[in-house]
Amino acid sequence: MAKMLIGGELVDSVSKETYEVRNPASGEVVDRVPKGTAKDVEHAIQAAEAAFKQWSDTTAEDRGRTLMNACELIRQKSAEIAQLLTQEQGKTLFEANLEIHHLLHGLEFYAGLASKVRGAHVPLPQSGAYGMVIRQPIGVCGGIVPWNFPLTLMGTKLGPALAAGNTIIIKPATTTPLATLLCIEQIQKASYGEGKQQKTLAKGAVNVVTGPGSTVGEEMLRNPRIRRIAFTGSTAVGRHVMEVAGREIKRITLELGGSDPMIVMEDANLDMAVKMADIGRYFNCGQMCLGVKRLFLQESIAEKFLGSLADILKKKTVGSGMNKESRMGPIHLDSQRKEIEEQVEDAKSRGARAIIGGERPKGGDLDKGFFYLPTLLTNVPEDSRVSVEETFGPVLPVFTFKTIEEAIEKANKSVYGLGSSIWTRNLLYANKAIDKLEAGNVWVNSLHYGYDELPFGGVKASGVGREHGPEALDYYLEPKGVVIVNA
Repeated sequence: MAKMLIGGELVDSVSKETYEVRNPASGEVVDRVPKGTAKDVEHAIQAAEAAFKQWSDTTAEDRGRTLMNACELIRQKSAEIAQLLTQEQGKTLFEANLEIHHLLHGLEFYAGLASKVRGAHVPLPQSGAYGMVIRQPIGVCGGIVPWNFPLTLMGTKLGPALAAGNTIIIKPATTTPLATLLCIEQIQKASYGEGKQQKTLAKGAVNVVTGPGSTVGEEMLRNPRIRRIAFTGSTAVGRHVMEVAGREIKRITLELGGSDPMIVMEDANLDMAVKMADIGRYFNCGQMCLGVKRLFLQESIAEKFLGSLADILKKKTVGSGMNKESRMGPIHLDSQRKEIEEQVEDAKSRGARAIIGGERPKGGDLDKGFFYLPTLLTNVPEDSRVSVEETFGPVLPVFTFKTIEEAIEKANKSVYGLGSSIWTRNLLYANKAIDKLEAGNVWVNSLHYGYDELPFGGVKASGVGREHGPEALDYYLEPKGVVIVNA
């Protein structure tokens, strides 16, 4: 049975209760996990507070070395981690290995930034005085992670937190704690220095408490000794996080839902755009906050584009992520599949047509899991659920337009504003989209991909604050103004 990690030790919950983690492709039990409580969070806070004194005094260079060493330890376990991730989440082994690669790249990025934090010298109007701005770690941080990319989205919180000198408590999604626990075990073993001077990461610098959001998550939001909350999840839950954490004036970042538009102009490289529409919508079974959720095609190329995309989707093998031939695994939750089905049926009832998919695959092992066929919808009303809600599954609604102005206007009608893209060879079109699309990120002739080197986050109902990039460190460091007078 898996254990939580608190204070550098693998432990059960104080309640001694456990729950099952099941494979969404088969329904089989993968493992049992401790069902954490508020008392477990309290123990994790105590461990994190004790570790903060040591870790915040560790040199920035050594913090960076520790993260680099952690990456090497994770690499040594990557095959086992990928297997666990596929079994608990459902994604293919290929996708699981890509997620581990993204996690490692992000941790290495922040390992390099640990020693690059800068302050400032400030001239003051008072004679014989000057000011400084120094940046210091906040203290104990909390990271609340969803089930769609449990490792990558854990890393976007843990990496900058540890690099800045903070300690952190991770709460993984209830259904996907196993790969996270194995990764954190390796991180806890990470060391810096050599010979007799060698030290390991302070015990309690990173902790994992598993269990329900209603108990573990709520305690993390409410407890005033956790000074920083980084949350990735739905917009509805994000509102709750902001409300509860706000009562304690906590630093928060919220990376929430999205309904990303992909605009394709008639002058675009259509072969590339078709391939990226496939990956951007159907990777990870379409379960991405950042993913193509609405496809806008200029009228002159719509028929050709849809024909090419449909040909790709017809060949996409749906099945268990453990099968090498599978190109798309199951939807993670049965409730999520039911919501997708309701969204598709709503669109169909209003005149939409599924040119491919729109139903569950049938037969054999497919009947055991939460599978759904890749779906492409045309003639979709703009007020249908798949248009206005976030579709968190392998469904892509398609719309047409005449001019770039019309495309941008339609794209901006959403309450969300996470990512967006335009596909064109025309610099004027590209610049107009960059300027006018209401989104935290805009890609030009590129897949919607969150690079660690660039800030990432949303506007409108898609969130507050930024992860990724050097900018993420700003949310894990407190600026302090200092005045020095020559006495």
